Amino acid sequence: MINKFQFLIIVFTFFIFKLGFSQPEVPVEKWKNKTILLVGAHPDDDWLSHGTLALLNKNSNKIFILTLTTGNVGTKDLTINKNDLSIIRRKEQLEAMKVIGLTEKQYINLGYDDGRLEFANREEIIGKIVYYIRKIKPDVLMSFDPGFNYQVWHKSDHRASAYLTADAVRAAEWHLMYEGQIIHQNLKSYAVPEFLFYGGNVGDRNTNVDISGFSELKILSGSKYISQWSSGWNKYLGSDLDKYPDGEKEKVFNRLKNRIKYFNDKPIEQFRYYKGMPDGMGREKRD
Repeated sequence: MINKFQFLIIVFTFFIFKLGFSQPEVPVEKWKNKTILLVGAHPDDDWLSHGTLALLNKNSNKIFILTLTTGNVGTKDLTINKNDLSIIRRKEQLEAMKVIGLTEKQYINLGYDDGRLEFANREEIIGKIVYYIRKIKPDVLMSFDPGFNYQVWHKSDHRASAYLTADAVRAAEWHLMYEGQIIHQNLKSYAVPEFLFYGGNVGDRNTNVDISGFSELKILSGSKYISQWSSGWNKYLGSDLDKYPDGEKEKVFNRLKNRIKYFNDKPIEQFRYYKGMPDGMGREKRD
């Protein structure tokens, strides 16, 4: 029989193996000249990865952000209508992207209604995501984690975004799926080789990205989402935090600072890295 110490060694070894088997061969911090496509549901979802995106942008990687909805529902301000909120959310996202070195040319919005992705035409949405996967040909696709053990979701749009993106990745590699893109739009089938999933179970995240030197940019970019992460959620007073009640700006920045995660005293962002066939992205390795 094994003693307690030997048992702990076995458990520790298994844990390390489980987390480490799909680590990127080259650390994310050293990626260069890759094309990155991030898919999110709302105009602030990409903020979860802004430290990593800022780092990748500085390291000569080409980045695109594809947002599925206009974010036209997320407010408690009864004086704002959907059209106005769509405009506000787009402006906020572009301003946040600008902070980390990205431009409007790197931004795509499919224009669906916030909160209703699960009720939209799935085939239509998947076809649009497939189009951009085939057009952009990302070396790495980033999205909400479609589930490893089980799906964690904060709201239905996040869950829908994860599954729609996973299904689009599967479809993009088959030349007889959405073949009109290939016949009429001069695109080719494309298989995404690597993935970085955000927003899933904490225990499933197997990759820490050191964002030292970029955490302040992440905090600053987050401060642009005034309609979401300030008292502008209840009463929107415009895009200038200085026009909000005294102390509001400090509260927003402190809130964003507190959302930065640390490991060994270094600011990090965490992901589940996966490399392989799309059908394996949501399960552990089988015998």
